[in-house]
Amino acid sequence: MPNIDYTSADLDSPLADVKMDVHEIPFDDNTFDVVFCNHVMEHVDDDIKAMSEIYRVLKPSGWAIIQSPQDYSRETTLEDPTITDPKERERVYWQDDHVRLFGLDYGKRLEKAGFNVKEDRFVMELPKETVRRYALPPNEIIYFCAKG
Repeated sequence: MPNIDYTSADLDSPLADVKMDVHEIPFDDNTFDVVFCNHVMEHVDDDIKAMSEIYRVLKPSGWAIIQSPQDYSRETTLEDPTITDPKERERVYWQDDHVRLFGLDYGKRLEKAGFNVKEDRFVMELPKETVRRYALPPNEIIYFCAKG
């Protein structure tokens, strides 16, 4: 859209505008109005540090959507740094390059980074046809993370 400045970032992708590690975002404090970070926190060494970095680079009235896979049957996040075998990671964390599986405490972890978090279940309330038409994840809670 012509009224939006957009910067993409990734640790590895050559398609990204900026190569960066989310643990150390190379932008000044209060740079961005909005940050979208989808399916990253399950891969990083320190999710709270990475979340805090997103909080840092958001403007005071900024907001973020930070999505990660979750096991809604778990009360708390499962992480064990001794699990390094790819097959065991896939079994435990659902994918061989994941280092944790978030539970229902995901919103609380985002709050530890400083965010005011709203857990929105609107996709779960949409008609099934709408969910299918737009290929939305039918059982995913959206985490709206506001700064300030």
